[in-house]
Amino acid sequence: MNNQLSAMLYAWQENREGTEWVLGTVYRTEGSAYRKAGAMMLINGHGQQFGLLSGGCLEADIIRNARKAMHTGRPVMLTYDGNDEDDLSFKLGVGCGGTVYIMLQPITGGNDLGLSDLHSALTRRESGLYFQKINAVEGYFQTGTLHANHPAHIENRSDGDWLVTPISPEPHILVVGGGIDARPVIGIAHNMGWKTTLVDPRPANARPEHFPQAGTILRTIDRDLARYVAKQRVDAVILMAHSVGIDANALAILHDAPIKHLSALGPRHRFEDVLERAGISRNDLGFDISSPAGLDIGGQLPESIALSMLSGIHHALFKQRAAPAMAQAAE
Repeated sequence: MNNQLSAMLYAWQENREGTEWVLGTVYRTEGSAYRKAGAMMLINGHGQQFGLLSGGCLEADIIRNARKAMHTGRPVMLTYDGNDEDDLSFKLGVGCGGTVYIMLQPITGGNDLGLSDLHSALTRRESGLYFQKINAVEGYFQTGTLHANHPAHIENRSDGDWLVTPISPEPHILVVGGGIDARPVIGIAHNMGWKTTLVDPRPANARPEHFPQAGTILRTIDRDLARYVAKQRVDAVILMAHSVGIDANALAILHDAPIKHLSALGPRHRFEDVLERAGISRNDLGFDISSPAGLDIGGQLPESIALSMLSGIHHALFKQRAAPAMAQAAE
């Protein structure tokens, strides 16, 4: 299982009645910390954890304290100071050196802290804000449009302090082209917890047995693909069909799609050929473009190139200012 919030909530939803649960949340940090405010994990009565609130060094103590929250029905507030030689986190060798404040909130059948609404929204690929009252067993979720870089923060209200965490679904990427070099792209994206769709009209390509981790495999590049991209809220597209015609057809279909980023495999002049074949210009595209695709990490093999492309997409989606695309291995 990956550490994406949607995967954590799915695990909770599948067994929410079978055992007790606690939601652990980083609500404040000082100095360096592995996870920032808004990071969450779920712990159940079997001692299983879903997600991380540190690099793995604090989780055993967090799980131990989660049992207190389960037994008392009240929140448990934890502080780990990496600078204090007498603090547990220092003794455990936490290397960040900062201070982390964690809240453990018990989840019950009568009070799920709004996690059902949050889970439903992520299933629909909707964004919003998650509100948790500090040192209380209260929480709720509201859908709405967010600024992608807006951090979690504490609001001071008349009824107390509330942690407000922006929530967005995990990235969804569409890979155009199901050749051998697309396999590590799908595999790495899957391990990151991203949603993936693969499209290739060629019968010999994108075979299910070669892409067992692909979320969806499509066979046609037409207006139905454009509708699919909009409905499924695809965030980024990779053109890697090794066919100017197929890439151009996909680009012509998706040039006005509501995506955020497009990566084109191959040298810069190849993408110009794709644009010419598609009959459009860069000015017709309303999204960020990386051509050549990815970040320059010096890779030549398919796995390295996949890592480069996905790193570039990650940077574009989460930093909003993609680093200049560097020279990538030519086809």
